[in-house]
Amino acid sequence: MESQEQKEQRVNEENFQANATPAQEEAQCESNEQAQQQAAQEQPVLSEEERLKAELQQANATIEEQKDKYLRLSAEFDNYRKRTNKEKAELILNGGEKCISSILPIIDDLERALQTMEKATDVAAVKEGVELIFTKFMSTLEKNGVKTIETKEKALDTDFHEAVAIIPAPTAELKGKIVDCVQTGYTLNSKVIRHAKVVVGE
Repeated sequence: MESQEQKEQRVNEENFQANATPAQEEAQCESNEQAQQQAAQEQPVLSEEERLKAELQQANATIEEQKDKYLRLSAEFDNYRKRTNKEKAELILNGGEKCISSILPIIDDLERALQTMEKATDVAAVKEGVELIFTKFMSTLEKNGVKTIETKEKALDTDFHEAVAIIPAPTAELKGKIVDCVQTGYTLNSKVIRHAKVVVGE
């Protein structure tokens, strides 16, 4: 709350502003500016030593803040690195789990086929059973990204084929093309994991 003296001063200023002439208002403004300048001059001026000390304190505070941020980031990165290395090790160790799991039912089929062969007398039925297992196996491999490299009557492509022999072409159309496949080649997700070994006609 303002004191009685402040209240009277405020009332006098309001009355003065209401009744003052332009010249009186200008004089009052100059008086106010002089009072502000005097108040500014009365403020204590810091010495060079005090100014440098204040700047040093501010710099130390900034350094502490940045140091804290650095330690936090360093700890977070270290945890991230450890977690990533652990996940990588687990991936290397168990990366083939999905593929192996999908092959297990085929192994079960092969076991049953072997047991059947011991008692079977119909060779054609046994052959048909093995062919079904083989088809199932190739289908499972394809689902896991493995595909056979096409060779039949294809032009020789050293990116996918390896020529192991050259023979006279049976027909003119087969010149420079694959006549026979000695060993099937495979790709895994479009990457060659084994070249197809082929015989080329000339």
